[in-house]
Amino acid sequence: MGDSDHEKALAPQQSIDMKNGDAASIDQDALKLAEMGYTQDMQRNFSVLSVLGVGFSLTNTWFGISAALVTGINSGGPLLVIYGVIIIAVVSISVGVTLSELASAMPNAGGQYFWANELAPKRYANIASYLTGWFAWAGAMFTSASVALAAGSAIVGSYQLTHPDLVIDRWMVFVAYQLVNVFCFFFNCYGKTLPRVATVALYTSLISWFITMVTVPATAPTHQHAQFVFATFINNTGWQEGGIAFIVGLVNVNWGFACLDCATHLAEEVHRPEKMVPIAIMGTVAIGFVTGWFWSVAMFFSIVGDFQDIVASSTGVPILELFYRAIGNKGGAICLEAMIIATAFGCLVASHTWQSRLCWSFARDRGIPGHQWLGKVHKGLDVPVYAHLVSCIIVAIIGCLYLASLTAFNS
Repeated sequence: MGDSDHEKALAPQQSIDMKNGDAASIDQDALKLAEMGYTQDMQRNFSVLSVLGVGFSLTNTWFGISAALVTGINSGGPLLVIYGVIIIAVVSISVGVTLSELASAMPNAGGQYFWANELAPKRYANIASYLTGWFAWAGAMFTSASVALAAGSAIVGSYQLTHPDLVIDRWMVFVAYQLVNVFCFFFNCYGKTLPRVATVALYTSLISWFITMVTVPATAPTHQHAQFVFATFINNTGWQEGGIAFIVGLVNVNWGFACLDCATHLAEEVHRPEKMVPIAIMGTVAIGFVTGWFWSVAMFFSIVGDFQDIVASSTGVPILELFYRAIGNKGGAICLEAMIIATAFGCLVASHTWQSRLCWSFARDRGIPGHQWLGKVHKGLDVPVYAHLVSCIIVAIIGCLYLASLTAFNS
């Protein structure tokens, strides 16, 4: 990814300031981008709120905890989740500050792979940038696969709750996975509406969080005692040492704070990215901690009956079983689960945005085969259509692993 690989076009371009509504004679954001060796290919349609919407919708701490509830419990119990959220939040602050500093100094859609090229020793810059770009794009697509599976499982589980005789087979979840992936694909096909979609996804997540967090404890017929919530450690990992099990279990909590770099890849779609991107990153960490911690406490207090029975639910979705036991009504439980599914859709749309921007920016620097197509932005739609399409096709292919081997997919 050296300078020779960039298609230099240093002439700054005119654009419309989305905040003030007037045409600037020289777009300062485009000028900074030109100094890094790139042209302004994307319209700057995003505001700080919509960038935060994409960033938080993807990270979505409370949703991540709900999806990883079983593995988190078996790897440390409520104690792991309650205190793990605090530990990972502190770590995420450090990660967020670092990302914010780099995004402020070098606001570029390439994010980590671009910074690796700029900051690594010259002899290692190209290989460091190349590997970083590939790992980042692959990670984004596997994240999309994980979210699509969570949403698909929730949909199938909700149906099973109302049809108790149904035995869920793997192909059912696979079909739901593919349908969710295709449905969310279309939300990233038009650039001008994407900021509004991101804002709606942000509010959908926050409203769903509040409703579920209040409703479930309020309707639960019994509640767990404080010792269970704050001091119960469960180790079903196979590790003899509790400390090792706790550290391993933190991986599940960390999933709720993952993907903090998402906002950095929108640096070329928001005005004053050197300020707005850091706000979105740190805002994601702050909102994630508040929503994740309080939601976890509320859910653990609301567990009715034996937790292992919830884990072994025939729906395959423990949080849905928790809702049902707390509310005592299938319709109410499905309504709450529908809010989580809606949040999952917003999360997947944000993940599609993330993976497409990574693919497009990396292809722009000729790091991917077919870069001549993947590195183009559709002028009418104002999105990298080919990068988005190819990324989603790969996500669909990854889903086939679920049919072949659940262990392979989870890995």
